[in-house]
Amino acid sequence: VQLQAFRGGLVQAGRHMRLSCALSGRTFSSVAMGWFRQAPGKEREFVTGISWTGNSRYYTDSVKGRFTISRDNAKNTVYLQMNSLKPEDTAVYYCAANPGSSYYSARAFEYWGQGTQVTVSS
Repeated sequence: VQLQAFRGGLVQAGRHMRLSCALSGRTFSSVAMGWFRQAPGKEREFVTGISWTGNSRYYTDSVKGRFTISRDNAKNTVYLQMNSLKPEDTAVYYCAANPGSSYYSARAFEYWGQGTQVTVSS
């Protein structure tokens, strides 16, 4: 299983950015997907998860109302739309896959992408 994330970068506070992550090596529609992030000096944080159907989502409190996770099973891709970005959103963002059904438990995710840097300037 391989996960490759795209489209990180530098953005001003208040603006938006969309990350994408493509999965290969496994049937995409049968896995739950998620995004994690790790800021400098901090532990990795589970940001959001989406069920394999796309009908159920989990968000950590700090991103509720600003971030949206979605998936396109035809393209084997998961997206993270980040709006109203804040400097505290600065982190390396990782996409992850869980071959099981859980989309809300951080421990369930077994496969990881390489990470993409998102920097939000004030």
